[in-house]
Amino acid sequence: MEELLQVGVITQTHGIRGEVKVFPTTDDASRFRDLKHVLLDTGKDTLSLEIENVKFFKQFVILKFKGYDNINDVERYKRCPLLVERSDAAPLDEDEYFITDMIGMQVVTDQGEDFGVLKDVLTTGANDVYMIDHPSAGEVLVPAIKECILEVDIPGRRMKLHVMDGLL
Repeated sequence: MEELLQVGVITQTHGIRGEVKVFPTTDDASRFRDLKHVLLDTGKDTLSLEIENVKFFKQFVILKFKGYDNINDVERYKRCPLLVERSDAAPLDEDEYFITDMIGMQVVTDQGEDFGVLKDVLTTGANDVYMIDHPSAGEVLVPAIKECILEVDIPGRRMKLHVMDGLL
């Protein structure tokens, strides 16, 4: 399992005082209020940054990092991901999982047949949709509902599903 989880991506600077505009990649952008520090992945190394101030603007989060007081200090970090350690991640409810832990998971049917590999998770309004690479049918979209998804075993990297009529 990944020890670092992405919570956002810096899209651009905001103003001239070192603030950055962040596109949140977490389900709940308000969680930035509780974060004290993040890790910035520059591609070459990882910087630990202390969050000094958090604001919200439309779908973006505006962050100010301690010690970065000028637009020139943060300009080079555009398009860099912001990460948190798993221990700092938001707590999960029952039957909730981090997407990064699910990608690549083996999917089997309730009949014990190989159904494929989980390729992606699409977040929609009502429920998530699992994109599964099926051996013969190609890309299959499965709704993440209790009627379809019977079991998710993160440590075992395995998901069991019930194939509903019309799914294939």
